[in-house]
Amino acid sequence: MSAEQPFELRFAKPSLRMRLMEWIIAKRGSDFGDAQAIRASVPIRKPPRDAPMPGRFNARFQVEHWEAEGQAVVTLHPKAGRGEWHIIYWHGGGFFLPMFKEHWPLVAAMAEHTGASISVPLYNVVPEHDYHPANKQADAVYEKVAAEWGDDKIALSGDSAGGNMALSLALQRRDAGKSLPAKLIPFAPWLDMGLRDPAARAINDVDVMLDVDSIILLGRWWAGNRGTDHPYASPLFADLAGLPPIAIFQGRHDLFVIDSRTFTAKARAAGVPAQLYEYEGSPHVYMALTFTREARDTFAVVKAFLDA
Repeated sequence: MSAEQPFELRFAKPSLRMRLMEWIIAKRGSDFGDAQAIRASVPIRKPPRDAPMPGRFNARFQVEHWEAEGQAVVTLHPKAGRGEWHIIYWHGGGFFLPMFKEHWPLVAAMAEHTGASISVPLYNVVPEHDYHPANKQADAVYEKVAAEWGDDKIALSGDSAGGNMALSLALQRRDAGKSLPAKLIPFAPWLDMGLRDPAARAINDVDVMLDVDSIILLGRWWAGNRGTDHPYASPLFADLAGLPPIAIFQGRHDLFVIDSRTFTAKARAAGVPAQLYEYEGSPHVYMALTFTREARDTFAVVKAFLDA
């Protein structure tokens, strides 16, 4: 990849399955398509509950249920035993939605394609909670996994808000003088809580999942007293020097692709090995469509990144 163009386009055209699924998602509508509706839902919404892990996972994996900082964590190990790598994976949802059922197949696919053990922190969300409980849980999960695997076999990953969590934890640990993971693997990461780059609005019409104004609203809630430009809330504004190698994956029909390009270029300028992989015609968190060519390619690239 050239210095002028900090991304690699994996497929120039979306697969038929990807086009079909994007059409279906557009018809169904999104939880993040209307800022006013999000705001209005808060006073009447039930306490957020994480979608339970599918029972069939018990036959596919060795499963551990545990807690960190009073919040649930689920770990999937290969059926044959613990993986060589341990991926800590945070789910997306705008920091507003808990784990939902579509995330579980994505986590399972990651585990099966990489052979890694995967821990999924089920963290507290806004506005019922601020960012403190999730951040405390994230660091506690890391410490437990590091004690068993060692930093050199840990990768931090996650989609959307979860990608933000992965990068933010790495930044906070670096700044605190703590040990760091070997690799970072953000999927469609939310890098600027305020979505300030006007180029993102040009993608608003083709993004069937996200809406600029909704993202800005949720970003203010999550950033809280830090402000949306704080580097731990918005890694786009952080000093990235000293971070481990990063592989980012993005669909081109995703508002966040603009900031991912800027972030990747900034990481490289800071001396961090960083690669951005893009997929034409693919929506936000396209890899959750695990049966598509694009998702399967993503998991293969992730495996190669871990093995490198």
